[in-house]
Amino acid sequence: MPQEKVLPADPRAAVIVCLDFGEDDYEERVEEVVRLVESAGVTRHRVLRGRRNRPDPKFYAGSGKVEEMGRAAVELNAAFIVFNHELSPAQQRNVERETDLRVLDRTELILEIFAQRAQTNEGKVQVELARLQHLSTRLVRGWTHLERQRGGFGRTGGPGETQLELDRRYIATKTKTLKGKLTQLQKQRGVRRCARERSDVLSVSIVGYTNAGKSTLFNALTKAKAYSADQLFATLDTTTRRIWLPPANPVVLSDTVGFIRDLPHGLVAAFRATLEETVRAELLLHVVDAASPARDDQQAEVNKVLKEIGADETPQIIVYNKIDAAQLEPGVERDQYGRISRVFVSARTGSGLDELRSAVAEFGVARNAERNPPKASISI
Repeated sequence: MPQEKVLPADPRAAVIVCLDFGEDDYEERVEEVVRLVESAGVTRHRVLRGRRNRPDPKFYAGSGKVEEMGRAAVELNAAFIVFNHELSPAQQRNVERETDLRVLDRTELILEIFAQRAQTNEGKVQVELARLQHLSTRLVRGWTHLERQRGGFGRTGGPGETQLELDRRYIATKTKTLKGKLTQLQKQRGVRRCARERSDVLSVSIVGYTNAGKSTLFNALTKAKAYSADQLFATLDTTTRRIWLPPANPVVLSDTVGFIRDLPHGLVAAFRATLEETVRAELLLHVVDAASPARDDQQAEVNKVLKEIGADETPQIIVYNKIDAAQLEPGVERDQYGRISRVFVSARTGSGLDELRSAVAEFGVARNAERNPPKASISI
């Protein structure tokens, strides 16, 4: 009897595991991980749900659910299993051994997307650094056949050194080199920033949850052609343009990477050089997807990351975007001090953009007045 030909697993197919631990926003989390997986290039997927009180210490999802993953992967001919959770190295290794498939947790999924999207040299260095830092905690996975000791003459490690130790040393050396490159890039960015400060230019950064429409808004305000798409993490690299908003005079506007719930701390640390524009900005345009039912939670997640990078005290104007989809009217809201706190716009249609420009200009005029108070005249 001829043996049945086994087809190779499809790298564009994945089984998604999203467990319910009693979160109120569970359905939103399921929808978000599906969009993340699709943003990574997966075209066919199946979501496996389950309810637990706490994670299983061995498999995170329990042995029965692991068997279900294996069956679903065979039916889908999937090459990956993706968890919408943070797995320990042991849990990840155990699931891989049981299913004989590559397993990605939430952190690795986001890292994969970032690796695909980074375009500039700085962005690529930051992503590589974050991946190496994440890999350093999981070297045991996939290296059990290389645990034997190796001798040599320096190039392959000292006497008795294991392959695992060689890999750790390589990662440590590579990490040091990448951090040095980022430090140099940060110095260059600092020089450009000092030049702007000397010229008294207002610095404004656009921040927000991923796919809130930040890049579309940036393009609408600056007439730039920065990449924008209806996908998560469409933009990773910071883009800066100068615009003129009388009577506030020149304004430097920066578009930064989007945030997401449970953003890996390693990524936040690695992208600190890029996020420096956010930290140093004098005003933040916090873009919120007005049509999203989770907009309040998303706004809170962005503020959480801003606090982590030290930008939580920077003045904000909340920009409710996509008002055309949310059926809202353009306009502004002011706080108790009379300052504009919210602006309602549609970056796609242009509705409300004049009000947003006026809001930024108003902030710039107030800032200039504080920096350059009028000199008291002396009458004789």
